Amino acid sequence: MVRIAPAAESDVPDIHALIRALADYERLAHHLVSTEADLRRDLFGPRPYAEVILAKSGEDTIGFALFFHNYSTFLGRPGIYLEDLFVLPERRGQGVGRALLVALARIATERGCGRLEWSVLDWNDTAIGFYRRMGADVMDDWRICRLTGEALAQVARS
Repeated sequence: MVRIAPAAESDVPDIHALIRALADYERLAHHLVSTEADLRRDLFGPRPYAEVILAKSGEDTIGFALFFHNYSTFLGRPGIYLEDLFVLPERRGQGVGRALLVALARIATERGCGRLEWSVLDWNDTAIGFYRRMGADVMDDWRICRLTGEALAQVARS
């Protein structure tokens, strides 16, 4: 039995452990610099920037979804951006990812959001197939643009 629930501050160590596991899975561990203190500040501090729902089995945290609000100027409505959805590899194929996505879709509809969107790595055929089975459009005509580090600082100084 899996239950989905909003994360509490006491869940920060589990959330960070899942983020590390996600970074390993995506072959991006060399980019992971976040700390538990960062998560505690940004999820549960005076100005929360994101929210997390957790998948739990008994006392074990086996998956998570981290998300935040965005806004669609075309729809004239808020949306939810799913930054990360991750289920421990040994717990995949048991409906955990689906339960997390369903819970997030319910949050979006309850909050009057016009859409729920996310990105997926182009090599992750398993995830792409899962998202398509859930009814998601995989939008090949859009590309992610990103400024980080020195490039971000340079633009800010312009």
